[in-house]
Amino acid sequence: MQIILSNSSKEPIYEQITNQIKSSILSGDLREGTALPSMRQLAKDLQISVITTKRAYEELEKAGFIYSIVGKGSFVAEQNLDVMRERKLKAIEEQLSAVIINSREIGLSIDELQQLLKILSEE
Repeated sequence: MQIILSNSSKEPIYEQITNQIKSSILSGDLREGTALPSMRQLAKDLQISVITTKRAYEELEKAGFIYSIVGKGSFVAEQNLDVMRERKLKAIEEQLSAVIINSREIGLSIDELQQLLKILSEE
């Protein structure tokens, strides 16, 4: 498992870790039952605080992506792909709603917005 942290990102480090592990799980790179590095090991590898990795793992556990067994570690939980897809779809809808509101505020037409989306999706 490879996690890349960006110091220039506005996103907190624990969220960067959380989002990258979620992506790995959703893409199938991390499969059900796969052991994650211990919080201490991950903190050491990334050269960050154990508190940060603990928070990332707690967030992943709350969201149902992983489960922990005391004394054994943290593991990838079974994923219901339909539920995950619905969550992602809801997030996309919320983000698109914000984009539409911002576009209206600056007078951007739907055609211009679609063109921008097409350009960005080709990158």
